[in-house]
Amino acid sequence: MSKRFTALALAASMLALTTGGPAATAVPAARPWMNTALTPDQRTALVVAKMTREEKLRLVKGFFGTDFAPKNFKAPKEARYGSAGYIPGIPRLGIPAQWQTDAGIGVATQGGAPTKRERTALPSGLATTATWNPDLAFQGGAMIGREARLSGFNVMLAGGVNLIRDPRNGRNFEYGGEDPLLAGTMVGAQIAGIQSNKIISTVKHYALNDLETGRDYHDARIDPAAARMSDLLAFQFAIERSDPGSVMCAYNRVNGIYACENPWLLTDVLRKDWGWKGYVMSDWGATHSSAQAANTGLDQQSGYPFDKEDYFGAMLREAVRKGDVSERRLDEMASRILRSMFAHGLVDNPVAIAPIDYAAHAAVTRADAEQGIVLLKNRDKVLPLSTGAKRIVIIGGHADRGVLSGGGSSQTYPVGGNAVPGLEPTSWPGPVVYYPNAPLRAIQALAPGAQVTFVDGSDPAAAARAAADADVALVFVTQWTSESIDTSLTLPNNQDALVEAVAGANPKTVAVLETGGPVLMPWADRVAGIVEAWYPGTAGGEAIANVLFGKVNPSGKLPVTFPRDESQLPRSVRPGTGLANGEMFAIDHPEGAAVGYKWFDAKGHEPLFPFGHGLSYTDFDYGGLRADASSGDLSISFRVKNDGSARGMDVPQVYVAPAAGGWEAPKRLAGFKKIDLAPGTETVVTLTVDPRLLATWNEGAKEWRIAEGEYKVMLGRSSRDIRETESVRIPAKTLPVSWRP
Repeated sequence: MSKRFTALALAASMLALTTGGPAATAVPAARPWMNTALTPDQRTALVVAKMTREEKLRLVKGFFGTDFAPKNFKAPKEARYGSAGYIPGIPRLGIPAQWQTDAGIGVATQGGAPTKRERTALPSGLATTATWNPDLAFQGGAMIGREARLSGFNVMLAGGVNLIRDPRNGRNFEYGGEDPLLAGTMVGAQIAGIQSNKIISTVKHYALNDLETGRDYHDARIDPAAARMSDLLAFQFAIERSDPGSVMCAYNRVNGIYACENPWLLTDVLRKDWGWKGYVMSDWGATHSSAQAANTGLDQQSGYPFDKEDYFGAMLREAVRKGDVSERRLDEMASRILRSMFAHGLVDNPVAIAPIDYAAHAAVTRADAEQGIVLLKNRDKVLPLSTGAKRIVIIGGHADRGVLSGGGSSQTYPVGGNAVPGLEPTSWPGPVVYYPNAPLRAIQALAPGAQVTFVDGSDPAAAARAAADADVALVFVTQWTSESIDTSLTLPNNQDALVEAVAGANPKTVAVLETGGPVLMPWADRVAGIVEAWYPGTAGGEAIANVLFGKVNPSGKLPVTFPRDESQLPRSVRPGTGLANGEMFAIDHPEGAAVGYKWFDAKGHEPLFPFGHGLSYTDFDYGGLRADASSGDLSISFRVKNDGSARGMDVPQVYVAPAAGGWEAPKRLAGFKKIDLAPGTETVVTLTVDPRLLATWNEGAKEWRIAEGEYKVMLGRSSRDIRETESVRIPAKTLPVSWRP
């Protein structure tokens, strides 16, 4: 852990303690579990021994925190208004209620609430991952966790780490990309930041929840060893880096069994193999049984009445009475929940609603957006924009009013309200929301002497005429994506024709993308510049302008491969296409652990833009690569120098592969480091490779196996831009399933 990471953690923890109320200084004899000198396990054992069966049952059933008309459900009056969930406390024992809020972007309000809670929004999860900066992810997590605490919430349903197996998944914008090391590192840092506020964060959606089509019933089928080296490894990395208080199990089936009653996932892997001690909560509507779910590892049913039955209410009570679920198992369920509440500070530091410093928090989200923006193309150095540009035309994307956000349960509503109300869909999974931080206004502020005009882009011919005489044309293109629906990779609303028309009229055309993930760009060769801004959050307009004008040097790198067309994907047709709603189907994963760039490498596909790609306004030189395994660990060092004329940040990436082959793909990401260098300066970077990234998983023996032999260590600026390669001999080694860094 870096010194900066530690400092941020300490600062956030101190802030949380000052707002959450003092811990008990004197322990009543009747409540020995309130003694903070005891371990969370000791405290849990003491309080569970005093609980009645009904009190234990109270802890394992969660209610939706918002009225739900389709089922005539009224939220408990103690729930926070418009929230995701509520679990009653046990006042006589000093156990607080659990107030739950979505999600990883900010403190969300459910769409069904008539008025919306206005809060700060981070950029999308994919945008944060594109920073490749764990310290920044921690800082963003600490910020939204603080807003959660000051809004009265002590459980945040954040931490989406599902790998991007299909770029058409409508929920990719919430997640951490396609590589397990990158996703696990970045999402783990965000979870740690959230929990530094003495609240709980989940990690989700466990597991293989990689497509929204048929998410409630489709079956993700994969070889267990391949899962261990891909999706499950991402979860494992995130859990090891953050110790989340809860894991949220997913809607889908995995190898034939629903994730929330899957003994392999919930008991064998999570508990026995990884030794994790928190509690498993279901996603909202993902519980499918009472005794079976409880006995296979589910600890808390969430969001009643979203499930078909009251599985962990009256049905669980009856199952315990009959002995179908033992008293010991009920004790275990309650104990896991309480242990997390003690371990993460919920009991000793009660949440309280208090004012929020929105200006300070806007600075946090703006920095995140700035480092996550990826400069994909910059022909003839069309960017950064010159302050001498006299005529700038801005076209499309509602850039005169705001920046786009993703939809669904993670929707965080901005201070000042929706900048572009009324766009379809206006109800679930909408509404479509634009944050009122307009790129047009921010660009005008940075170019006070220029004539900056806006054209809405609805007429490509009119846009082309407006662009023809401009010094530069900025075309903003958008694609709204959301939970519960998947998407096409083709931009909607004739935007491809818009870009083509403008590029035909002005050779200095720059496309600025606000998307949830990869999109196709049939015009990529015709434009001078391409900027991927993702969903850039509350201060996104300012962040985009700062990067376009070089006030901030772009340093984002792609966390996901951009394909040239859908024929390059493992499944060229999206699974579930053409099936009736509710019709069960399977998603086979013959690609196994070869997710994203690994698939492209294995198949020899040339992507539109590769994983790890991202340009800068300065130049970086790499050299002096050294690899050594004599100590038992693979240690790598190299030099990076800023050879350009501007200060900038870079992300050198290290990939590894056995010289003899035999892995799921030609190479794996094994390490990375974000560095900041002034012009003419250099630094030496040293990395140690997690040995599991050199291994394959043996399911029969339940161990990681590193094969003896020569390995290639590759230093690059992306997965396809390798600058230097070294060989190192690595001895054979096995790591038990319980191995930790």
